[in-house]
Amino acid sequence: MSFVTLSSTKYSTMMTENDIRLTFFIGIFFSVMLLEFVFAKRILTTPKSKRWFNNLGLVALDVVLVRLLIPTTAVGAALWADEQQIGLFNSITLAPAFSVIIAVICLDLVVYWQHRIFHRVPLLWRLHQVHHADRDIDLTTGLRFHPIEILISMAVKFAVILILGAPAMAVIIFEIILNGMAMFNHGNIKLPKILDGWLRLLFVTPDMHRVHHSVLKHETNSNYGFNISFWDKLFGSYHAQPDQGHQGMTIGLNQYQSQPTHSILWMLTLPFTHKGGQYSQPDDLKAKEKNHE
Repeated sequence: MSFVTLSSTKYSTMMTENDIRLTFFIGIFFSVMLLEFVFAKRILTTPKSKRWFNNLGLVALDVVLVRLLIPTTAVGAALWADEQQIGLFNSITLAPAFSVIIAVICLDLVVYWQHRIFHRVPLLWRLHQVHHADRDIDLTTGLRFHPIEILISMAVKFAVILILGAPAMAVIIFEIILNGMAMFNHGNIKLPKILDGWLRLLFVTPDMHRVHHSVLKHETNSNYGFNISFWDKLFGSYHAQPDQGHQGMTIGLNQYQSQPTHSILWMLTLPFTHKGGQYSQPDDLKAKEKNHE
């Protein structure tokens, strides 16, 4: 059975999954938007209307291309793996709840390493720099990715789901968490210092991820996590605070500070017109260690 010819029962399950994801997306989007409005951390350099129109326009294009080019969802891949009884979790016996938890953690770890690889491989960095070139950071930055990067990410996700035989419920939960956390930790939100400290013991907070969007190379190449903060601490890529402070730091990439980074046409053509400077090279470890906690 191919991904396209799933049974009507499972197809309806997939449709329900899409409805659930959309509901969570809308709820989290407007919640973070409200927090940004009431508790803004930084003054934005570009009018929000102009940036949001183009950033969200790129998101809409990403969604359309994925629907046109990929015949199923990540949950569809999980359902197919279950039908075919392929993958790790379909070969061993575990309690369903335990399988879901382990699968979600494994998928999050893969996203962490995928993110690091996109920073290390120059060709992949050309695509990923579209995300980093935004000269402001807010919830729409967390959704701003080049369509080719989205397609590569989907291919990686499908491969991991099939290798793991990840339960469909785990994939639904992971997709909701990843999407929601991407908006939250890119949010222009001022959290109380004590709350930020407690949250980042386990989760990536806006202050933690904002460091990753600094123009400073050793900060850009740190704090890769989107959800679980533990990965950065475990693998030595954690940078607690920006060297110049959250108000003094410059967001984006140095070589694009005077370019129309908010233009959707500029974003789409960027990987083919600019190599991305030296950001994809190995980290300046000494500078990182100075601020490592």
